[in-house]
Amino acid sequence: MMRRKKTKYIHEGHYVAEVEVELIEDEGGWSPYLSLDEALRLDSLRNALRQGNLTSAARYGRIYELRPVPHQ
Repeated sequence: MMRRKKTKYIHEGHYVAEVEVELIEDEGGWSPYLSLDEALRLDSLRNALRQGNLTSAARYGRIYELRPVPHQ
């Protein structure tokens, strides 16, 4: 079993979070996958973004606000 880090971008509403997760790679057919703790951490991040709780969401990674770009 091998573990590696990867940057994931979680989009929820007008926000995007950039968070580093640890992927598990093995010989199984489901590889690579997240551990249960990592999956729960991402769920907590999504919930914080959904509720607009940016202080809580920022504990997990960088938070970006999406804004429409006016076009001509």
